[in-house]
Amino acid sequence: MTDPTGRPPTAIGAPAVAVRNLRKTYGGDDGVVAVEDASFTVDRGEVVGLLGPNGAGKTTTLKAALGLLVPTAGSCEVMGVDVHEETARVYRQVGAMLEGARNVYWRLTPRENLSFFASLQGIDPRMRREDHDRLLDSLGLLDRADDAVNDFSRGMKGKVALAATLARETPVVFLDEPTLGLDVEATRDLRSRIRRLADEEGRTVLLSSHDMDTVQAVCDRAVVMNEGRVVADDAVENLVGLFRTRDYEVTVAGTLGGRRATLEREFGADGFRETADGLRFTATVPEGQFYDLVDHLRDADVEVVSVSARETDLEEAFLRLTGRDHGDGPDHEGRPEVRAE
Repeated sequence: MTDPTGRPPTAIGAPAVAVRNLRKTYGGDDGVVAVEDASFTVDRGEVVGLLGPNGAGKTTTLKAALGLLVPTAGSCEVMGVDVHEETARVYRQVGAMLEGARNVYWRLTPRENLSFFASLQGIDPRMRREDHDRLLDSLGLLDRADDAVNDFSRGMKGKVALAATLARETPVVFLDEPTLGLDVEATRDLRSRIRRLADEEGRTVLLSSHDMDTVQAVCDRAVVMNEGRVVADDAVENLVGLFRTRDYEVTVAGTLGGRRATLEREFGADGFRETADGLRFTATVPEGQFYDLVDHLRDADVEVVSVSARETDLEEAFLRLTGRDHGDGPDHEGRPEVRAE
């Protein structure tokens, strides 16, 4: 029995994705714990970002939710169907792009890959030729549409993998680091496309990424993992709001005297340096406490020359959630992420 779209029936009202008490260890009971008691759901038509540093368990969780590895404990469902009990049925509902462009055939051309994967979903590729060309064009692949993927760069192979995933037109889409290797324009187009999948087509997207700008731009919610556990699950704006602070760069004329130690303790003031305008430093001020900072400066009897502010973004919130210092890129320290090939 199928629904009017030709898709297999699914549990009415069930979440698009449900991960419940997932645990995965490698090497037996005393081995490496990749995921520990992770639980979250993704509603239908929602775009959710799965965030975390290397070793957080993101890839293991995605693979378990796709049925590519068997969990030690817990369960994963897609559209109300247990992934490990009815794998073939689930695969009619979900398309996935895994990091490394492993879901395309490199001996085929991009156009042939899109036709092949669309046909797997029961779609006549001849009826989608213009759509496929538009998709390839948006990813900068149209002029190479008839060249063998094997000759492409890693970034271009990733683009073909993404296009092939979207060409299946499944109600649920998993994307593992989809912006990897994309230029600025292609990344912007991808963000727009992901939002259209949800807003115009009602499709569900679970996206794992280190690209915080993309997550903040397209995701409704973010699930943050650290050391195999879910440490936060909330709307993106709420997660940022949890750590809503502003970093102020302050310049004063005069000396702070004993107030400097107070500013360091209460506002994390640092980076003190003498400039042509006066003493300059940076202070981190929680929301609603700006005037407390002003009171301390007034008590120090200095003239405030200038104050400039910058809001915390999602990356800073994520780093604070996971207890990591702010840096320019992903944290590669800590335990490596265990991959089941």
